[in-house]
Amino acid sequence: MSLHARRARRLPWGTVVWLTVVWVFLWGDLSVANVLAGAGLALLVTLGLRMTPVDFHGQVRPWGVVRLFARFGWDLVRASFEVAAIALRPGYTPRGAVIGVQLRSHSDLYLTMTAELCSLVPGSLVVEAHRLTGRLYLHVLDVEAAGGIEAARQAVLDQEERVLRAFGSDAEQRAAGLTTGRTGVRS
Repeated sequence: MSLHARRARRLPWGTVVWLTVVWVFLWGDLSVANVLAGAGLALLVTLGLRMTPVDFHGQVRPWGVVRLFARFGWDLVRASFEVAAIALRPGYTPRGAVIGVQLRSHSDLYLTMTAELCSLVPGSLVVEAHRLTGRLYLHVLDVEAAGGIEAARQAVLDQEERVLRAFGSDAEQRAAGLTTGRTGVRS
């Protein structure tokens, strides 16, 4: 097999297409030139940068995905109003904190997904992630609005649970201590 044939077979076409779509959305202009520029940049990134493959041993569970994104949308709206209220409240100084949260899963993929979803919600930001230990450190804007340090920590663990219930295999869920009954609900 020639070198060209081996490279063509290893080209991650799904990633190239996804990066091209993201490029077009970021520019907000669906034109031939923009699509070609996005595809060129996507090829440059995927061929030029060595990326460690991420192993996915789970399964996509549609009901879990719906639940994950519905709750994420709710968290986004609720937290946006909370942060706006803090910003508009005269003389109020929020009491922030950096908290450490030990995640249940030791998968890089689930750690990354949990960290991204937590960072996208206003009022919290992941400041450090330890992949070897599975620990996230987050800055919480207002500990009182979050219900206290333990409530903020539990919110991160709940987010991780929703990620695992949406994408984790049965074995990954068991390893994380999430037992399931026949209905897929925590028993």
